[in-house]
Amino acid sequence: MRKRWKAALAGLITLWTAVPAMACIMMAGLRLDDLQYASTVVIGRVTHYEIVRDEDIRKRFPDRPPTQSYLSDYARFTIAVDRVLAGQASPTLTVTWDNSTFGEPEHMDEGPYLIALRSPKSRTPPLRGPSATILPSAEPDILTVLQAPCAPAFFFDASSDEAMAIRRRFQKPAQ
Repeated sequence: MRKRWKAALAGLITLWTAVPAMACIMMAGLRLDDLQYASTVVIGRVTHYEIVRDEDIRKRFPDRPPTQSYLSDYARFTIAVDRVLAGQASPTLTVTWDNSTFGEPEHMDEGPYLIALRSPKSRTPPLRGPSATILPSAEPDILTVLQAPCAPAFFFDASSDEAMAIRRRFQKPAQ
């Protein structure tokens, strides 16, 4: 019985990861209170951006276009840190991004961006929409972009309104 349960679970995971990257039926709004889940918040420039494709899934579905995005695909990139707003960061950070809302963009401009990061081993912000598929981090030893399931990622142009609001949260009061 236990083997059947494991086989059924493996089948369900395969089906979920074998669908195109759109995992959310409805988008949830951004909640700045989710910053409590961040380990580090930085302003920096994106370098060495790449999409890491799940080759095992592609082998299972050879009829599908090789460029099709799957839920188990993710982005990996380096952040050249200009400023640390919260937590600690080295001058460069290699991070991942598993974008649950629409898949990862194929290319990223350098920025600068304000990016909140969390440890994949820490608590995840709660589900804010009616559906989401949450897969375990493919690289659990490096930081990942903070994002509640089906909500926008904490990944903003450094001059955007959202970035300014986040900066205000981390400003130290004058003494």
